[in-house]
Amino acid sequence: MSSIDHSSAPIPGDDSVLPFAVEALDLRGRLVRLGPAVDAILGRHDYPPCVSRLLAEAVALTALIGTSMKFDGRFILQTQSDGPVGMLVVDFSAPDALRACARFDAAAVAAAVEAGRDRPEDLLGRGHLAMTVDQGAEMSRYQGIVELDGRSLEEAAHGYFLQSEQIPTRVRLAVAEVLTRDPGREPRRAWRVGGLFLQFLPASAERVGHRDLHPGDAPGTAATPDEDDAWVEAQSLAGTVEDVELTDPAVSAETLLYRLFHERGARVFEPQPLVERCRCSRDAVRAMIASFSPAERVDMVENGRIGVTCEFCSTRYDFDPKEFETPEEG
Repeated sequence: MSSIDHSSAPIPGDDSVLPFAVEALDLRGRLVRLGPAVDAILGRHDYPPCVSRLLAEAVALTALIGTSMKFDGRFILQTQSDGPVGMLVVDFSAPDALRACARFDAAAVAAAVEAGRDRPEDLLGRGHLAMTVDQGAEMSRYQGIVELDGRSLEEAAHGYFLQSEQIPTRVRLAVAEVLTRDPGREPRRAWRVGGLFLQFLPASAERVGHRDLHPGDAPGTAATPDEDDAWVEAQSLAGTVEDVELTDPAVSAETLLYRLFHERGARVFEPQPLVERCRCSRDAVRAMIASFSPAERVDMVENGRIGVTCEFCSTRYDFDPKEFETPEEG
């Protein structure tokens, strides 16, 4: 995790995804920069720094994938695993809204930090990563699942696109804490995250050259065709990106793309803004409580009230149990 010193004034290009193409390499990609939005998401929770970093990576990955949707709907990224961080949930509502939360074992996280095993892959452990596309009530949901087996979110994303969509993909994610210095105010730390998403999409499917799935117990080995030279070059260029370049507010998205692809030429498209916004509301929470049985609602009463706190935004909703009584109950 890097540390950067800067003013907290709005930064051009923050909280947006910049789509781009490198036709010479048959690449399509997106570059995300999140500042105030991810800082607001993490600021709503008192997570340990390593948990905040992991969730910030998940938010960036969700933004990179979710903004590729060409329809109104939701994209949900969720992990469930046996690691110290048992669950991450990031919800993207098209065209621009992000919310996120994490569940973790505080004692296990503290022990992992003490032992120096607080990398994202250590915190995730083993389990699965699910990516769900919800196009609304009139359409079926689509869900893809990839195994988490000690891999980072970057590596899990690579495996997901190779297995589920057979598209060669590379993802880079980086998180930083920045020290803001405004005149007349005490310096404070804020979170930033950046991400790069590349996909090799040549006109000829034969050029993709993806590896076949492992044959299991069958004799012989799986064919491993040579990777296309353009994709090899693209991966090499992506490998030169440093974490600080992805998060440094002094390096614009356009500048970074020029550094990477100036010899090949990158064409950028209209940036897609992002905001931190929760979907919860008092009416939605009331409807949820009303869906429970009378006996279940009785169990929810504490000190004469029913209280519900949104896991995403930490908003507290308070209700009088009498609001939910039916004539039969009265």
